[in-house]
Amino acid sequence: MYLSYEYIVSFLLAFIVAFCATPIAKKVAFKFGAIDVPNDARRVHKKPIPRLGGLAIVAGFFVSIIYNILNDIMKTGEVKVSVQLLGLLGGIIIIVFIGVIDDIKQLRALTKLVFQLAAAFMVVFTGTKMTVICGIVLSDYISYPLTIIWIIGITNAINLIDGLDGLAAGVSSIASLSLFFVSIISGLGDVAIITAALAASTLGFLPFNFNPAKIFMGDTGSNFLGFTLGVISIQGTLKSYTAIAIAIPLLVLGLPLFDTASAILRRLFEGKSIMAADRGHIHHKLIDMGLSQRQSVVALYTASGALGLCAIVLAEKGVVSALILVLAVSAFVIGGAKFMNDGGTDDDQDADENEEEDDEVGEVINIVEPVNNVGIPKNK
Repeated sequence: MYLSYEYIVSFLLAFIVAFCATPIAKKVAFKFGAIDVPNDARRVHKKPIPRLGGLAIVAGFFVSIIYNILNDIMKTGEVKVSVQLLGLLGGIIIIVFIGVIDDIKQLRALTKLVFQLAAAFMVVFTGTKMTVICGIVLSDYISYPLTIIWIIGITNAINLIDGLDGLAAGVSSIASLSLFFVSIISGLGDVAIITAALAASTLGFLPFNFNPAKIFMGDTGSNFLGFTLGVISIQGTLKSYTAIAIAIPLLVLGLPLFDTASAILRRLFEGKSIMAADRGHIHHKLIDMGLSQRQSVVALYTASGALGLCAIVLAEKGVVSALILVLAVSAFVIGGAKFMNDGGTDDDQDADENEEEDDEVGEVINIVEPVNNVGIPKNK
């Protein structure tokens, strides 16, 4: 396994574009009133924060992908763009379109679901679908609906964990990097380039989103990341005939999948709608245990990284090696968790104080006008 020139260039290009585009996205958010106002108990930030940071992530991703397409044309003199890639890009356009509208003018859950279904259908009918699970070949009657459910499920799973500064961006970066290495191991060069661009564009945005956040990715970013991860996890792993193939995306996306499943079950047992917002997500529980935002996010990064590493080892070395790694990592994670909130919080307290104090005067003034047009804040 080695990193080729194309992967490195794709990664660096996506990172640079996303990093440079984030301040622009911040200005755009203020201009159009895409502001998240903290007025309920679920929100952990204390001041209005602009959304639409997802536009910077999308920009980095698209520039990198387009560069690779043009580079192939210049090398071969032929246009070699797969139908599956066109379906992915078309679906992303739909997802980003409805995400931008939702960040500016908040939409009903049913409206968003309709557009998510349209994007998923575009992907499925351009050839991306689950064909095999645990060595069993699926008929189209099972494959199509299962693929759509998977894509929409991952799309909303990433959206649900977007509750702390830097959490969704970091977890998505880790998942993308994990799928990148799995794709290289599996010899899927095209998927590797897509995952490299996705990881890099998210990492380029992360410095502005980590606590204390200067901008949120909004539904534009979380839905884009979830949708793209859902699709490329199928293209990169779920088409394999090996019995362990299903375990790889489940491990890579294990944290958001677990949080979503637990949220659905919790709401059903409480007699609530599964669409109802609450304060029972994993990150909320860590905050309630006494961890700071940064400590909670780092803890969840660690869990996501451990699952991603297990997926890579599973793809390369097999089940036994992956199990040994799981046991070893679990021992250290459990041990470290006992001492995580003992001291070492001064930096986090300083960060929380700085979050309230280091606003630029001009931005604070500019918030007043857009906030009047915001309406009811988003529910996660």
